Amino acid sequence: MSLLESIHGPRDLDALSTEQLVELAAEIREFLIAEVSKTGGHLGPNLGVVELTMAVHSVFDSPNDAIVFDTGHQSYVHKLLTGRQDFSRLRERGGLAGYPQRSESVHDIVESSHASSSLSWADGISRAFQMTGQKDRHVVAIVGDGALTGGMTWEALNNISDDNSRNLVIVVNDNGRSYAPTIGGMARFLNDVRTRRSYRDLYVSSRRLFDRFGKPGQAIYRGVRGGLHGFLSRFSNNEALYSNLDIKYIGPVHGHDIHALQEALRQAKNYGAPVIVHAITQKGKGYQPALLDAADQFHAVGHIDPETGEPIGGSDRPSWTSVFSEEIVRLADADPTIVGITAAMLRPTGLDKLAAKYPDRVFDVGIAEQHAVTSAAGLAFGGLHPVVALYATFINRAFDQVLMDVALHKAGVTFVLDRAGVTGPDGPSHHGMWDLAILQVIPNIRLSAPRDATRLREELGEAVAVKDAPTVVRFSKGNVGNELTAVRRTADGVDVLVEAAHRDVLIVTVGPMAELGLQVAERLAAQGIGATVIDPRWVVPVPRSVVDLAAEHRLVVTIEDGIRVGGIGTRIRQDLREAGVDTALNELGLPDEFLEHGSRAEILEEVGLTPQRIARDVVAQVLGSKIPVARPLPDSVEEQRRLGSERPN
Repeated sequence: MSLLESIHGPRDLDALSTEQLVELAAEIREFLIAEVSKTGGHLGPNLGVVELTMAVHSVFDSPNDAIVFDTGHQSYVHKLLTGRQDFSRLRERGGLAGYPQRSESVHDIVESSHASSSLSWADGISRAFQMTGQKDRHVVAIVGDGALTGGMTWEALNNISDDNSRNLVIVVNDNGRSYAPTIGGMARFLNDVRTRRSYRDLYVSSRRLFDRFGKPGQAIYRGVRGGLHGFLSRFSNNEALYSNLDIKYIGPVHGHDIHALQEALRQAKNYGAPVIVHAITQKGKGYQPALLDAADQFHAVGHIDPETGEPIGGSDRPSWTSVFSEEIVRLADADPTIVGITAAMLRPTGLDKLAAKYPDRVFDVGIAEQHAVTSAAGLAFGGLHPVVALYATFINRAFDQVLMDVALHKAGVTFVLDRAGVTGPDGPSHHGMWDLAILQVIPNIRLSAPRDATRLREELGEAVAVKDAPTVVRFSKGNVGNELTAVRRTADGVDVLVEAAHRDVLIVTVGPMAELGLQVAERLAAQGIGATVIDPRWVVPVPRSVVDLAAEHRLVVTIEDGIRVGGIGTRIRQDLREAGVDTALNELGLPDEFLEHGSRAEILEEVGLTPQRIARDVVAQVLGSKIPVARPLPDSVEEQRRLGSERPN
């Protein structure tokens, strides 16, 4: 039996010697490389926190002591040490989540995978423990240096320093990176600590001194190493960063030296007040392909060859992100006022090509979406047109800034929301399902949802041409679908994809749901039901021709991959009523609940957004009307076509 197989819970670590812990760390890295290469996931971050996670669990007593991971993508080692070693379906339906999840284990506390919130959680939990007499319980927050670029961490630190009687340990996992290299003044300060020659030379020379005495000297070195780190930290002057906050600082500590980490964490645990432990780690540690990946050190991977790190499989179609990445460069070539802004997601959002060509016109503000949006308003005031590229789920964090700083001031800012709708394996907090409902309440905002690559290029160009209001272009995760050509376009820009002779059902599709709408129309046609399918392109404000077409049909069905409550269907319903159009309307979208991880296809099927389910429901609704339905809708399209050809005119 391997050492890893003998670990069923954190207390199993107590029986292992330091040498065995080192061996266990190596086994965990081998396990992660082998398993994550099969399923995809956050490989680099987890390889970097193996010893750190082991040290935390060996010194603290989870779940009695609360362990909170910032973002949570680096919790794979935590899962292994708390008895979850079946990674065969990681991030797949029915398998382990890619982030902490309370339903999996009592050791998981914070499920949200949005960064920079862990210290606020830790502040609240530690206050609660103190106020309810649970003074023997500790709280450990593991936060990356990238998360320190987010304003919430500093708001939390300000409040944590206000009460020094709590058992709270903040572990800064400092690898110099968030998704990509961490930027900003904080990053420069910590980088100075990591690279300062006085610290490095003293550390290396002291180790060499003890090494001269062989194994006895090495044993003495291990015993004094924790104290040595404290001594060397005086030369780094790193405590100056936290002195005004009145929080005890320990470090920097070698993040892959488990004994040194244990010593530092024990000191912090026994201090009886908030403590910061600064651990310097290496993202992708122990895996050469990750270390050679300068862009993000295998932050997140798909299916890869574990030996080479090369991707396996994949589609020949371009991704939505790559289409945007190329088009924004083309637009910037023609318009020097276009600038890009992102929040620590330069490569994932596709702004990397713009930054490579025009480095002075792209700004990565760190994990600070609120600042990004308000800064964009300022850039617009100064005569530029900012394009703010974020994941759709992260625009939630900056709603107030979009409303009060951009929209109120009529700023021409374009928001490009990647990973909109159902994203799949990353779970509830990463689905981009709220943006349409949240943003459409903002006065004068204009929301677009391209259905294919051509429309993405088209609508992005239209968005950056708007100078007096916020515009939004949102698209899905993954590869673009088929090019869907319209049979005609209305005067106000609505694409009619299919136009039936008999105007029975109007299907209004949002973005990539256009293909689903066409499949529904085909099934309805096989039943003698005429269906017109349209893509509004710009879904807010609702184009007038959508209202006019609705008035000509007997039933309207809206299909969107955003939350149904307050979604685009709701907006169209309101506009129909205001126009005095009483056509019945079915709003189809995602339910108002948190959707678990799984493939996009699995999730859409579970919520009923499939051609078969939608067509059956429409047929059921028109039963008893002048449209004859002779038998239940068959499953196969071929059978539907045969029946349709046999139906009398």
